[in-house]
Parts: sequence; C-alpha cells; structure tokens
Amino acid sequence: MDSFYALIARMKNIDRWALMRSVTAENVQEHSHMVAVLAHALAVIRRDVYGMDCDPNAAAAAALFHDAGEILTGDLPTPIKYNNPSIMTAYRQVEAAAAEKLLSTLPEALRPAYAPLLSEPDPALRPLVKAADKLSAYIKCIEERRAGNDEFLLAERKSLETLQSYGLPEVDYFLERFIPAFERTLDELGAMDYREPKLNILSEKEIK
Repeated sequence: MDSFYALIARMKNIDRWALMRSVTAENVQEHSHMVAVLAHALAVIRRDVYGMDCDPNAAAAAALFHDAGEILTGDLPTPIKYNNPSIMTAYRQVEAAAAEKLLSTLPEALRPAYAPLLSEPDPALRPLVKAADKLSAYIKCIEERRAGNDEFLLAERKSLETLQSYGLPEVDYFLERFIPAFERTLDELGAMDYREPKLNILSEKEIK
C-alpha cells in the first residue's frame, strides 16, 4: 500500500511549540507552507537582487518537505533537541530513519524524486531552507507578541540574533524590507479598501 501522501496529509495533526502557551496554535503543515514561501522568497532575492544562480522552485520544494519526518517522530521541542550533542546526534539518526521509512511508502519509480527532499537537499539550498525555517519561527514570535502574549519574547530575540548571525544578504534584505510589515494591522497593510466601488451604470439608450 502506497501511503506516502496520506501520511503527508497528517502533518496538520502535529502541533508545534509544545512547551509554549500560544494565542494561535500552529501545526507542522502550516509551518511547512510558510517555510516554503520564505525559502522561495530568499532564493528569488538571491537570484534577482544579488545576481547569483539559484532555483526558487527547488528551494520551495526542499522547504515544503523539510519537516516531513516529524510525521513519524513528532516535533521535538527546541530546548530538548539542542540540550546537548548526544541528544542532537540521536535525534538526527531518528530523523534519517524516519526519512527512509517515509520513502519506502512510495512506489519505487517515484522514490528518486523524493529522496533528496526527505533526506539531503541540495547543499547550496540548505542554508536558505534553514534560514527560512528560522524566519518562520521569528514571524510566529512577532505574531504572538502582537497578540499580547509575552511567552515568545525571548524566542523572538534569540531568533532575530540567529538570523543576523547567518551572514546571508538574502536574509538581511528580507529582514529590512519585509519584516516591518508583520508589525502592521490588516488595514495598515492596505489589503482592504473600503471605498465604495464605482458602478458602471449604463443609460437606457446604451442598453438599447
């Protein structure tokens, strides 16, 4: 039985930030979508702003599946995952086993296409996916703070420090140009225009 896509669909059942009190819950499927959007954005910035060779579509695909193994492992809280090298090494081994297990749920003809997405993405794209993952966490922290939840204040500061430490111009560009918008309300973003639409009313003569 080929169960790969049915398992992927269950990513929405895995909650993130398990040790944190959240105003808005976030699951792995939602997170993966946002990371894919951000990785695509960073790749476009790398290619179109800085003139470097980069494939945004490949970056988005790698990001979309970067946490797929958590379907089998669950989302291990960051304070536990990075508590010491032994735990980190053991978790990496579990992640690798989970990737192999997921791959085995695909028909053999499809496995070569998904193998690099589930295990080792293009080394050139790995820093962008890692940065996009941290950007997604940073944005989540901003949203929680703006909702009046101070539970994420330390995580917000540490996430920003980590992003700045990467030394990636694409990340710096995104932080400067796009992050300020996450501090605004929907009205301030200009997404809603409450002006009355202009009606194109035809005269009786035009109708005839």
